[in-house]
Order: sequence, then C-alpha cells, then structure tokens
Amino acid sequence: MKAGFLTGCLDLPLTEIVEFASTVGFQALELSAWPVVSSRDYSGSTIDIERMDQKKAEEISRLLQKHSITISSLAYYDNNLHHDLEVREGYLRHLHKVIDVAHLLDVELVGTFVGRDQTKTIAANMDEFEKVFTPLLSYAESKNVKIMIENCPMPGWNLDGCGGTISYSPELWREMFKRVVSKNFGLNLDPSHLYWLGIDYLRVISDFKDRIFHVHAKDVVVFKDKVYEYGIFGKQLNRKSEWDVDWWTYRMPGRGEIDWAKFIATLKENGYDGVISIEHEDSEYEGTVEKVKAGLKLGYQFLAKYL
Repeated sequence: MKAGFLTGCLDLPLTEIVEFASTVGFQALELSAWPVVSSRDYSGSTIDIERMDQKKAEEISRLLQKHSITISSLAYYDNNLHHDLEVREGYLRHLHKVIDVAHLLDVELVGTFVGRDQTKTIAANMDEFEKVFTPLLSYAESKNVKIMIENCPMPGWNLDGCGGTISYSPELWREMFKRVVSKNFGLNLDPSHLYWLGIDYLRVISDFKDRIFHVHAKDVVVFKDKVYEYGIFGKQLNRKSEWDVDWWTYRMPGRGEIDWAKFIATLKENGYDGVISIEHEDSEYEGTVEKVKAGLKLGYQFLAKYL
C-alpha cells in the first residue's frame, strides 16, 4: 500500500506540496480540485481545473516523477443532487471538467459525493441519483475514469443533523450499486464516519471489497457523555454552525478510536493494495501551515508501520 494525503489542507502551491510530501515519505497525493472560488469547508484548489491544458498536465507529470509521487485521485466533493437545479447543474458541470482533467493527467479515480435533495426522502432521492449518475458514469467511462463516493453523511447539509447525503451506509450502497451498474463505480472508504454511525468498519471491507477503490485515513473520538445529552442526531439548540453536532470529532490517524492495525490488516486480507490517503480534519493541527504539516507528519509516521 501507499500512503498519501488530500491536498486541500495545505494552502500552498503544488510544487511545495509535492516537495513536502516527498520529504516526509508520502508516495501519493489526492489532489483537491474544487473551483478556485468555493464556499465549501475543507475544499481546495491545488490544481486549477479551468486552466488545465496539455502543457500544464505535462509540467505536473514531470514534477511528480521527479519526486516519485503519484496522483491517487482528483477530489471534488459537492452536493450533486442539490434541490436547486441551477446549483446542481453548476456542480455537475465542474465535476465533468474534473473528469476531463483526470483523463488528461492519466488519473484513474475521481472522488465525489452523491449528495441529497433535502426536500425529498432518501427513497425519492434514489430516483434522482439514478437519473444523475447513470449518464455521469457513462461519461467517466468514455474518459477511462472511475467514480468513487466518499461515505461521509454530511450532517451539516441537513437542518436537523441527519444524513445530508444518501451514501453513508451498506443499505444505501447496495441500492446505489443496483441502480447504477458499472464496474467503474465504487467507494472511497472512510472508517471514521462508519465508526460514529455505529457501523462495523471492518465488516464492510469484506462485504464491499470489490467496490473499495481508495481509502481515507481519518480517526474519530466519540464523547459518550454528549451522546447522552444530545442523542445520535447531535446538538439541536445553540449550534455555533451547521456542523456543530458536538458529540464526536475527527483526529489524525492514531489519535482516536479506530483500530488501524486491524483495519489495514483486513484491507490486505481482502485484496486491497491501493492508497490510504490522510484526510486532515484534526482541529488541533489546523490554523497554520506548520501545524498542518506537523499533523500530516504525525499521521504518516503512525500509518507507515502498518502499510
């Protein structure tokens, strides 16, 4: 397996990110590919999708080869089923451009969310999903690109802290894969979300081993006293933001409750030999470039002994 990280956490030029990654020992990068202007939290524009051309793609390839780094995927995670059709179409237009750039860079994977129309039930959203993702997968296949879905439920997209996407559990994955039949459609598996949702993050590996295209490494801590206070839907009153559920928090790998030795061993047992990419959302290692780098180094040093 190779260790990598999602680049949006570092507000630096790609050249500096690659040099840092190589120095630490990372072998892969998951390049953040949001629009240059984006209001999404934890987004980033490590590469400018709108300005990418063959010349820039060749420059990036030479830079990566020089430092023995590969691109594991291009990352653009937004709500592809947004209830406002104009907003939805904007997200989908950009996603198609990300697929084009992945083809240009010879990158096999593009990661995104399914999303959810918050005005409809999850069952009704499955019809929307099929309508949107069937042509999307056909387009991606025409570019030799695979689409993978990260399993974060995005509770901040729902007013009451429930699932803001329709792709966070085995039940929903099975329905997704039944409706959109493609060997090029899979998961960017993140155990941290499964853990706080109460889903067995080891069992899903064997149940969905053929659909795991990529893995996110993010740890989580659950505050049991706050689960008592709020319940599983989280804080409902006096939230500081839509994300203030307040009963769990994300941490660097090794700083939370995930059993990484078992998780990685189970991946290996089920044939996974791809990239494990740190998704940095540890608030104790944010605020400055130096803190972010320190967190990434810590995460790499912890994971490397299991890869």
